[in-house]
Amino acid sequence: MKHVISPLDFTTEELDRLFDLAGDIERNPAKYAHACEGRILATCFYEPSTRTRLSFESAMCRLGGKVVGFSDASSSSASKGESVSDTIRMISGYADICAMRHPKEGAPMVAAEKSSIPVINAGDGGHQHPTQTLADLLTIRSLKGRLSHFTVGLCGDLKFGRTVHSLIHALARYKDVRFLLISPEELRVPDYIPDLLRAKDIPYEEVVRLEAVMPRLDMLYMTRVQKERFFNEEDYVRLKDFYVLDAAKMSLAKEDMLVLHPLPRVNEIDPEVDQDPRAVYFRQARYGVYVRMALILTLLGLG
Repeated sequence: MKHVISPLDFTTEELDRLFDLAGDIERNPAKYAHACEGRILATCFYEPSTRTRLSFESAMCRLGGKVVGFSDASSSSASKGESVSDTIRMISGYADICAMRHPKEGAPMVAAEKSSIPVINAGDGGHQHPTQTLADLLTIRSLKGRLSHFTVGLCGDLKFGRTVHSLIHALARYKDVRFLLISPEELRVPDYIPDLLRAKDIPYEEVVRLEAVMPRLDMLYMTRVQKERFFNEEDYVRLKDFYVLDAAKMSLAKEDMLVLHPLPRVNEIDPEVDQDPRAVYFRQARYGVYVRMALILTLLGLG
């Protein structure tokens, strides 16, 4: 039995097979429409989510399976003090596979240690978000045709952004990937990220001005400043509009640059950018369904 707690739980070869399966699902949805009949996915979301939870539920429904679960801690026995360990033991008797989001870092790992069904980390605090990373990688591979030989800029909340941390970990395993880490001083990546990149001799720069690096980027990964991670309102208000990607900034970019975003967005991408063919964040969300379908099949031994 395999769990998915980190994007590094798959080798690059296993990721290739997963993405090949996701591509086949995209091209031949009818072929997989009954693949999970009789199987149940539990979505245990202790923290609010729209895209990730609905993407998992859509994925299981498109595979012919069923879904049970809860969408916030207050509607679960966690509100009565039940531990994650006890919850997953119970869920293991109800479902065949579980997707868990939790505000505490490491909670899905604790669940995996006690679970008798596969556990997928659907986001744990500001730590990791492996299935978003799988969606990001599939988007890049599908639209660029490769996962190597490019410069990627990650912009916005790099301190608390679990999608950023997961994506850097994943892309660091591929050849000739260069990182431009674009953020205000207060929202720089945690120290362990530069440590990782230096240890692997991967080129990176930490910069503040987005405009200064736009012409160099093959991809731009925008993120929102996350109000829920801030300890006080004043810091959030001061930083929430630090970056706004608009048509003027897009005019500085390469003609084939891609703009990704894990969503939801707030103010960091002007809606006028949505019409630009380089803006692929809504396609990215669709790829998230295909890759979660492939992941469910793989973990259940049906892929």
